[in-house]
Amino acid sequence: MGVHKTYSEINERIREGKAVVVTAEEVAAMVKEKGTSEVARDVDVVTTGTFGPMCSSGIYFNFGHSAPRIRATKIWLNGVPAYGGLAAVDAYLGATALPDDDPLNSSYPGEFKYGGGHVIQDLLAGKAVKFRATGYPTDCYPRREIETYITLDDLNEAVLFNPRNAYQNYNVAVNLSSKTIYTYMGILKPHLGNAHYSTSGQLSPLLKDPHFRTIGIGTRIFLGGGIGYVAWHGTQHFPSLQDGPEEHTYLPAGGTLTLIGDLKQMSADWIVGASISGYGVSLFVGVGIPIPVLNEDILYWASLSDEQLYAPIMDYGDAYPNRVSESLGMVSYAELKSGSITIRGKKVPTASMSSYAKARIIAEKLKEWIAAGKFLLTEPVALLPGPDAGIKAKCLNINGPKE
Repeated sequence: MGVHKTYSEINERIREGKAVVVTAEEVAAMVKEKGTSEVARDVDVVTTGTFGPMCSSGIYFNFGHSAPRIRATKIWLNGVPAYGGLAAVDAYLGATALPDDDPLNSSYPGEFKYGGGHVIQDLLAGKAVKFRATGYPTDCYPRREIETYITLDDLNEAVLFNPRNAYQNYNVAVNLSSKTIYTYMGILKPHLGNAHYSTSGQLSPLLKDPHFRTIGIGTRIFLGGGIGYVAWHGTQHFPSLQDGPEEHTYLPAGGTLTLIGDLKQMSADWIVGASISGYGVSLFVGVGIPIPVLNEDILYWASLSDEQLYAPIMDYGDAYPNRVSESLGMVSYAELKSGSITIRGKKVPTASMSSYAKARIIAEKLKEWIAAGKFLLTEPVALLPGPDAGIKAKCLNINGPKE
């Protein structure tokens, strides 16, 4: 008889304070010592965590009606434009939005000192943000312009709504060209001068449930220091799972999540604006997802270690910008975290764009919430497409439509 548990059974154990909860880092070591079957019987929940730049993020908010009322069509927060094409006093602020007067890359590489991600962090930090809106007059909304200062408390609603977060696996970025380049993966030195990666490996949420057997619409998660939910699969959701170079090693691809949560519950410690030289602005987002141990198979995947998880190496000097799918090989997260990898016979230093230390804290915090009975698991109302769904990426036809 194998292990078979239900969400109800696990939640009952959480309520009674009897649930056994471990982090994905801890369970990897446990399985190496005791084996999958024994650990699956003992452990109820595995917690994960990641903290890294997630560009496809932002907030939608309602700023309330002025007297007289205004139908705001153009909106700025600290000079950063928000999208006003929702309703009279609803707007969406994207994490990568930049002020109208930002010099961008006109003085290359641009500094990108402030943008949407920084506005969101400032709101969470309790700072007053300059609010300006303009609109055309109507009989019901006669006002043309308003300028004031607002705080997060002044907003009727502020919701973090991120179309693409928690990327399952990502490229290891290198540069084969003869010049330094500035990318969303950081500054890449010429001639394989360095290598950057951006996933927390054995703690990364979607690497621990690569078939999406427990993660779906309605899954309750740690989001930005508060509680959030999975709303849908993310944009560019192209999950796949290939065998790695050694037995029981794997190369997952690009599953993603759309996430939602109340910004007013969150913390500026876990939602942080980022400036990426020569590229733009972004938002560091903290995400932690619990994996219920429903059976041995789910536990097996949740227990994969950095030695078993691989990422592809990609040249950002030419192949990536020109959309040439030419990998330079694959490398394990254990190798990446060692500080150097070997590419084409050259020893290349590595660095992470995401924070493993913060990912570990997120997994620990989520573990504490569950163990204390403060966080129950939700059974998804629908699971997300997994690697067997046959989803393929689409791209623009730059040659125009065929006749």
